[in-house]
Amino acid sequence: MNITAKITGIEYQVKLINELKTFDFSNFEINESPTSCIIKENNFSFGLSKWVSPKRTRSYPYERVYNTLGNSKRVTIIPIIKDEGKKGDRDFIQWDTVSLMSLLDVFVIFAYYEKADKKDEKITNQQFNNKYVLSKIKEIEQYHSSALHWNLHELNTNLHSIIDKVKTAYSKIEKTTGVKLHNPNGLDNFKDKIGKDVSLFMSFSRGKAEKAHAREFVTIQPKESLSTLTKAKITITNYLGGQYFLTVDEILIAKDKV
Repeated sequence: MNITAKITGIEYQVKLINELKTFDFSNFEINESPTSCIIKENNFSFGLSKWVSPKRTRSYPYERVYNTLGNSKRVTIIPIIKDEGKKGDRDFIQWDTVSLMSLLDVFVIFAYYEKADKKDEKITNQQFNNKYVLSKIKEIEQYHSSALHWNLHELNTNLHSIIDKVKTAYSKIEKTTGVKLHNPNGLDNFKDKIGKDVSLFMSFSRGKAEKAHAREFVTIQPKESLSTLTKAKITITNYLGGQYFLTVDEILIAKDKV
């Protein structure tokens, strides 16, 4: 079964959020900050969260963003690419991640890693370029349009240059750690596929997400004990053009409720 739904608007009350620690912008270091916090500079204040991977199913990034929703202005920092080494994963930012952040009125800083440590045949403890992150925070401080406009503008004007920064940074990390990373041609391919048009990025990401959706739908988990074999796909669309492909292991239909 394929269940579809559409989000036509967002209404919520923020509850059960963590009390966030406040940091002054003048000595802020993103790599030493908590996963969610508050940044202040003069009269400017906002909630900040950071992801450790562009992949949405790792490290619970939604919780980090959720804890900042009590602030009128919120920013999240996402690495556009994370390479753990040839023996590990390499993940890329997806359109629907950005779309969800825009839906929640969260400004996205597309960041990149510049340092890492070696662990066996992979790299770990990857660290953002702090100077770049601070420069983007200053830009957002002066930015008075919506998070949606900011996010689209960054995708349209800045994504290609960040990919170039990623390529240079990972080349240095490979040399300093001695860990073999994935072929950099994959970064060029990603850059070519997303083009300079958001619609190309959207279709490229959507294709990858749908393939993952299909794989998950046919995967049987031997450790799960279910009363029925009613695995189903759920596709949720929002009014900004985002789509979220989910899979549930079991469904129950009772009259008009699923």
